[in-house]
Amino acid sequence: MTTIGTNAFYDRSMANMASLRGQAEQLQQSLSNGERLTRSSDDPVAASRLRMLSRQQILSDVDVTNANRATADLTLADDAMSSMSDFVVRAIELATQAASASLNDTQRSLIGKEMSQIHGALVNLANSRDSAGHALFGGQSSGAAYTFNGTDQAIYAGSADNMALQLGTGISVKPGITGPEFLNFSHGGNSTDLLSTIQNLASELTSGAPDPGVSARDALGALGAGLDAITTGQTIVGSRITWIEQTNDMRTAQSELYAEEEEKVGGADMATTMTRLQQIMTALEASQASFTKLANLSLFDSIR
Repeated sequence: MTTIGTNAFYDRSMANMASLRGQAEQLQQSLSNGERLTRSSDDPVAASRLRMLSRQQILSDVDVTNANRATADLTLADDAMSSMSDFVVRAIELATQAASASLNDTQRSLIGKEMSQIHGALVNLANSRDSAGHALFGGQSSGAAYTFNGTDQAIYAGSADNMALQLGTGISVKPGITGPEFLNFSHGGNSTDLLSTIQNLASELTSGAPDPGVSARDALGALGAGLDAITTGQTIVGSRITWIEQTNDMRTAQSELYAEEEEKVGGADMATTMTRLQQIMTALEASQASFTKLANLSLFDSIR
């Protein structure tokens, strides 16, 4: 016959009830926060998977930040290039007027002055700033994309290219376009740029060149090629914005899958958890009642 000492009885009973209370508290916490696991030891495999999903979400947040930055900068670039296109269209109109034989030198000089203003506006747009305050068309340069040399020619001072931003594993995009990529072009077999083309024409119209009308006619082809170069640049920028939108859609779909898996792996089933809590509470109440009843028994009750 096995005899259980009073101290052992109390210790075992208290330990059992403490365990039941601990389980009840854990289940109540699960009902409160909707999470099945309170610590990794509850389910090491599931906890490991949840940590991996959490890291994926952190990386996704970084990708979202990069995507937002790239979209903002590319949109700024597209807006600036649209304004440039409007100025170039006006420059073509002025060059067409200046090419007319009916105009005199004074009238061409006035056109040249407006052409010079257009040149200044284009340089200002070429030196626009991105969302971080850096040169929008200067690549990696933080300073101005274009500076003036000793003859007041606008010279590119930025870097050769933009650094790509990561949008996900194996996915990246360049958040901008450099000035030479859309302001430099080839015309008549020669390499030139839009800024110098407009500045040179403005100078010839205002300086009383021997035949400014011929200069205006010659510049029309270059101005048209320059406008085409800007349009091509806008196409590149637009395709990058579209690419970002597509990666955003893919990322959103992936995030939804991560959320679903996280719910399956670590989420608490409310109905099951509630049922389990009720069972634990019933067992705890029964244990407490039994303990109270047995604790009140004594040897004198048995020998009466």
